[in-house]
Amino acid sequence: MARDDNRGGNRRNQRDETPEFADRLVAINRVSKTVKGGKRFGFAALVVVGDQKGRVGFGKGKAKEVPEAIRKATEQAKRQLIRVPLREGRTLHHDIDGRHGAGRVVMRSAPTGTGIIAGGPMRAVFEMLGIQDVVAKSLGSQNPYNMIRATINGLTKQSSPRSVAQRRSKKVADILPKRDQAPAAAAETEEA
Repeated sequence: MARDDNRGGNRRNQRDETPEFADRLVAINRVSKTVKGGKRFGFAALVVVGDQKGRVGFGKGKAKEVPEAIRKATEQAKRQLIRVPLREGRTLHHDIDGRHGAGRVVMRSAPTGTGIIAGGPMRAVFEMLGIQDVVAKSLGSQNPYNMIRATINGLTKQSSPRSVAQRRSKKVADILPKRDQAPAAAAETEEA
């Protein structure tokens, strides 16, 4: 009997109990189903989950009661986490846009101190991801489901200089723009 305690079910419980994820309820809808005796009401919840260190996911859940719908959505979000590379742990590496259905979003990296300039559901995604400086705009659909899916779609396209350098068999210094070399070259000419 002692062997059964170490099987997969116990491990899954240990993993779920780690309080490393924060979650944000984005939208809750009352939905109805018409049946023979009248209408049956339920609730649909949209939740964004993240560790605020570069991982984020979203989920949706439906149930007769609000807390159960939120619980289902949170569980689904934890199963669908994606990892996004962040520059200095606070902003995006480069400008990106994302699409899903009629939803279209544009996200741009921003200097320190800008804050999260984004509306509604996009703000929840950035906060759960751990981004501190970003400028974002939603074009098209205002449906929160499509906005979040478009944001996640754009974030999956994000690539770090390290991954680009590795893919192209180059050094990270070859990939990044040459900002610091101009002052160094000027200092060398002054010395000569």
